[in-house]
This record gives sequence, C-alpha cells and structure tokens, in this order.
Amino acid sequence: MSAGAGFRPPAYPYDQLAELRAKADRLEGGVVDLSVGTPCDPPPASVVGPALACLDRAGPYPASVGSPGLRQAAADWMRRRLGVEVDPDHVAACVGTKEFVGTLPAWLRRRHPSRDTVLYPAVSYPTYEMGALVAGCRAVPVPVGADGALCLDQVPESEAERALALWVNSPSNPTGRLDDLAAAASWGRERGVPVFSDECYVEFTWVGPRRSVLQSGSSGVVAVHSLSKRSNMAGMRVGFYAGDPELVGYLSEVRKHVGMMVPGPVQEAARLALEDDAHVEEQRRRYHQRIELFCAVLGAAGLEAVPPEGGFYLWVEAPQGDWALADRLALEAGVLVSPGSFFGREGAGHVRAAMVQPTGRLELAARRLGVAPG
Repeated sequence: MSAGAGFRPPAYPYDQLAELRAKADRLEGGVVDLSVGTPCDPPPASVVGPALACLDRAGPYPASVGSPGLRQAAADWMRRRLGVEVDPDHVAACVGTKEFVGTLPAWLRRRHPSRDTVLYPAVSYPTYEMGALVAGCRAVPVPVGADGALCLDQVPESEAERALALWVNSPSNPTGRLDDLAAAASWGRERGVPVFSDECYVEFTWVGPRRSVLQSGSSGVVAVHSLSKRSNMAGMRVGFYAGDPELVGYLSEVRKHVGMMVPGPVQEAARLALEDDAHVEEQRRRYHQRIELFCAVLGAAGLEAVPPEGGFYLWVEAPQGDWALADRLALEAGVLVSPGSFFGREGAGHVRAAMVQPTGRLELAARRLGVAPG
C-alpha cells in the first residue's frame, strides 16, 4: 500500500467553526458559545472536595471496571431513577462515554470478525459513525421518523445480518426527540444484533418518565451513561455502561487489557455524584429555564424553535440552510451554533443550539437580536 493510502480522518466538526467564532466574537461582550454541549455550570461542591482529598491516595492503579463503590452507586442510581435492577457485577466504568462510543466497533469486530457494520441514527452524534470508520467497519445510517423513532423496518435484513451493533440515543443529540427503546431492543434480540443505548441525557427528560433500554430487560442490550451532563463533570471524564452480562464482561476484559482506567479520585467523585439527586434537580431547573427563554427569543426573531422532549439542545429549523443560519446568528447575535450537517446529511435543514451558557449570556444574545428577554 502506498504512503497516504490508509485512513485519514475528516476535519473535526468544531474546528470548522473558527471563522464563525471570529465573527461572533467581534460583538461587544464576545461570543455566546452554544455550539458544543459542554456544561458551563460547576460540578456539585459535594463531590469536588472529597475527590481532591483522595489525591494523596491516588498512587495505585485504579480498577479498570470501576471501584466496587462506584459500580454499586451506579446500580443504585439506575434502580432509583430508572426503575431497573442491574447487578453491580454487570456495570463497568469508562473514561467518559465518547471514548466508549468511539472504540466499541473495534472491540466488537474482534469478537465477531464475520460482521463489519455499525447501524446508527441518520441524524445523530457524529462519533457513532466515526467509531465505525476508525475500526474499518461500514457505518450505515438508519432513517429517523418525524416522531424521533428509528425506522428499523427500513433496515434490510442483509444489513442486519452484517451488523455488529445498533446504536440508539434517547433523548437524542441533536434533535431532543425520544425513541422507542423497547422496540429497538426487541428488533435487536430477534436478529442477534446487540443494541447499545446512549442515555447520557436521560436525567433531562421533559416529556413523560425517564426511559432506559434496560427497562425491557438486559439480554442483548447495554445502556451507556455519563456523569458529564447530569453532574457537570465533563472535564473529569467518567461514565459507565451496564446491561447484558456477556457483553459487559467481554468489553470490560478487553478494556482492562488496553489500560482503560478512570483515575481513582474521579471514580470517588462519580460515586458521590451518583448518590446525590439534589444537584441534578437543580440543574434540571436551570436547563428548563434556559430552554424556555431561548425558544421565546428565537421565536421573536422569526425562527422556528420548539422545546425538546429531552436533553438541553434546541433543534432550530434553517430553511435557507444550516450554514446560512449559523452565519446569521454569529453576525447578528454573536451566537455560535452547530450546523445540522455536523450530525448527518439529513440534519442540514437545522442548526443545534446548546443551552449550556448562563442565563445572562442568553439574555445578551436576545438583546443583540432586538428581543426583550423574559
């Protein structure tokens, strides 16, 4: 093979926003960055202090699967908040869920070399596709209906036979819609396709109860959860996955061999955060307020924005095209958003705005658009 003929990653999506960021930053007060879903609120004080206190005991290698305390806290949280029973032995830690998503296809390909395909929502978090491509797999998008549910009846059986995994994501990033996780689990079980459910926004479910794929049983399914969103711990890089004993066992062993380990003090912080629901309720109030505020602001500016069913993103219609609307918002409001095409070709008719900035920053954007906030 000639030099340069191998895999070359595309430009990282958010690196493509440099020009728009510069335009937005020229306005007095600077850019209001709603492009990335990185929480800007502080993590709960109740976990930061104890985690720092553990630094002097951070010498030994931490358990790759997570400490017994962390795994028990995760199981207790799933029972308390999602109504599902999971044995702590079938829970394992990951170094933030993005790395889990991005590396999963490689580990599954080693498990089933005769299969080579990853199925994922056609409008979705880009790492589902990228993880497949990095592993040398086929990335096959599944159409998404207007109700937010995957159109699994449109997946040819020939694709299902080649599938290593089906990704589902509810509440959805970027659309905020809720999927039928039980239907996805049933589809996967009938075809022997493992279903991986990215549930990192589940605490911010606005319509109906919180939903988990594990509510229909753990056979053939794995739920993936993050501390980044619910506890504002994105910089600590910690999450966990839970479900089918064989799948969790296989993945935890592979990951152990390659040294995937959450630092010990971070594991302790995650344990404490999972044991506390009060800070999550406070964060829910913040996001709900910001969603209502900015929906009203965008509506007054002549844009179509409706509150999501879950998550903290606004999926805003862009009739003139996603980049055109992103450019307009940068120039007029100093707001940086993500063009919908970052999330698949079918997303090009929208932009995504993350409600992660403090209310005062959103009100600044409103005033720039000539809208009186509140």
